[in-house]
Amino acid sequence: MSAAQERHNLILELLADQGVVTVVELCDKLRVSDMTIRRDLSLLERANLLRRIHGGAVSLHGRSYEPPFITRAHESQSAKKAIAAFAASLVNDGDSIAIDVGTTTLELAKQLSNKRNITVITASLPVANALADHAGVRLILTGGILRSGEHSLIGSLAEDSFARFHVDKAFVGIGGIDPEIGLTEYNLEDASVKRSLIQCGERRILLADSTKFGRRTLASVAPLSVLHHIVTDEGLASEYLAPIENQGIEVTLVASDRTRK
Repeated sequence: MSAAQERHNLILELLADQGVVTVVELCDKLRVSDMTIRRDLSLLERANLLRRIHGGAVSLHGRSYEPPFITRAHESQSAKKAIAAFAASLVNDGDSIAIDVGTTTLELAKQLSNKRNITVITASLPVANALADHAGVRLILTGGILRSGEHSLIGSLAEDSFARFHVDKAFVGIGGIDPEIGLTEYNLEDASVKRSLIQCGERRILLADSTKFGRRTLASVAPLSVLHHIVTDEGLASEYLAPIENQGIEVTLVASDRTRK
């Protein structure tokens, strides 16, 4: 990924979180000139990804806008892979686990090929495809209605399927994390399935890169207190760490190529 593409992704991530960004703020965060930022904003506006305003830009989308799966899969890749590698180390041979839909949880599925005799329950077709040919995995798909583009299964079939199981560990993905309002998701139907998945886990582990923190999306899923463990990257702002740990949640910060720069 080029430096310009990385800047564009970070600008769009900030817009998704805040709804508005200023040129001064972006220059400070990205450590480039205001001329570079203004050029970036002009390019993104021509691509219909934001709207320029005096001194900055605003998002074209509200809290319910979910960036396409294929777009999210290319964002924060090094952080997601590092998070997934640590999460894979938490899976023991013989475990039963639930894996949520999402791009970080998909990276986890890709790193389970050396596990033996594990059972995986998922409502994600990409996760299922990543595990389908592994001899050491017994794979269970929930069933349900397919969300095109996301390739996730939603509806009462998916919710009821998770409710019928009790797994050792549930690995959760999420759209937004806020210390005050908890976990939120872009889509109402995905949020309902996610609640059922969370409840089926003896230990509930959230996998989320640091850009998700401070973001509030459309649908409430659950308070942070339902979680036992959060795995994220070292880009996490310090302001979020104490409120999370004060709730008794274990937090693991993993290093990634992005945080080592």
